[in-house]
Amino acid sequence: MDQAQKQEWYGQVASLCQSKAEEFAMLGYENVTAEEVWECVVSSYKEFPPLHRLVNDVLSLKPNKYMNYLMIQMYKNS
Repeated sequence: MDQAQKQEWYGQVASLCQSKAEEFAMLGYENVTAEEVWECVVSSYKEFPPLHRLVNDVLSLKPNKYMNYLMIQMYKNS
């Protein structure tokens, strides 16, 4: 994926990612940021999907999937 395209798409859905991060904070996951939500969602794509699918994936992200993503990233970085 092209970084410029990735930033452009993030600009379009940043408010959704922020909303999802705030939702997670209400559920007790207080250190979640919009950028981390974005990275979690786009990590499963090889190329960018249509915008409606991207929006759906952000809005339907569950804490369990997010925590699994963090665990995998932790293992990759160690």
